[in-house]
Amino acid sequence: MAAADFWDDADRAQRLIAEINEVKGQVDRFFELRRELDDAQLSLDLAQEEGDLELFAEADKTATSLLGDLDSFDLELLLEGPYDKNNAIFELHPGAGGTESQDWALILLRMYTRWAERRGWKVETLDYLPGDEAGLKSVTLLIRGHNAYGYCRAEKGVHRLVRISPFDSSGRRHTSFASVDVIPEIDEAVDIDIRTEDLKVDTYRSTGAGGQHVNTTDSAVRITHIPTGVVVACQSERSQIQNRAVAMKVLAARLYEKKREEQEAELAAIRGEQKDIAWGSQIRSYVFHPYSMVKDHRTSFESGNVQAVTDGDLDGFVTAYLRWELQRRSTDAEGRDVNG
Repeated sequence: MAAADFWDDADRAQRLIAEINEVKGQVDRFFELRRELDDAQLSLDLAQEEGDLELFAEADKTATSLLGDLDSFDLELLLEGPYDKNNAIFELHPGAGGTESQDWALILLRMYTRWAERRGWKVETLDYLPGDEAGLKSVTLLIRGHNAYGYCRAEKGVHRLVRISPFDSSGRRHTSFASVDVIPEIDEAVDIDIRTEDLKVDTYRSTGAGGQHVNTTDSAVRITHIPTGVVVACQSERSQIQNRAVAMKVLAARLYEKKREEQEAELAAIRGEQKDIAWGSQIRSYVFHPYSMVKDHRTSFESGNVQAVTDGDLDGFVTAYLRWELQRRSTDAEGRDVNG
């Protein structure tokens, strides 16, 4: 940063500053935890010297808090994926089931918005298509924050709801599905070749969730990448030019993720692995009736407080997934070493 030509390339300079701030934050956090450890040791020593039960209780409380902080810090250090630290592009789509599934997608939108706010992330709605009677048909969010993609990718997959439907006059129990797709916001430094002749661009009038944000001009943009069939849309900005720029950024991220998934599928085929079709295998079930429970089918982590989970209490599920994923990668690596 002290180099005379540091600011000659502003974009590169900003990326380096962000990287430095990230490393500095981790180092500062390490020394903060070390101070907490010293304080916990002093509290315990004092309690032992005085033989005071209240001091022991205070020392235990300090140690418990420290263990939680250490676990959280350890988890952040485990987010080593190339894009874990990026912002996340988050999409929600209801499954078959009409109004009931569309309402379930809206519940998930509220859940994820509250979870993101708890973590201090910013949520921006890029595209929103309301349901016919209630709920939503699709929504695309940009979640901005440190390690947003690293944490959000734990939610990618199909989410299943079991409840007494408020839209069924007979009061029957319904099962609904909604899919979550998460991709990282790709840094502009990543080279994705998108040819203008491969794009079909449509403009239309915005249909936001709130009437005060609905435009009266055709400022919303939908872009179709003809060779792959990938479609993205944006209506969050006020002008068509701004919406097109955002949509192109999302398209680049989608095409990069598609390329990565194709490479992984090719490797899996070489290894002879079977990959499940996501829509046929839900990652998590939310049961409101006949009992109350949320269970993740990958990690077996569960909670009996459905209301708290749908209010954004997701950290337990995400942490369990990330540790499960790390263990699975470690097991796979050991297997490859053994088998050569």
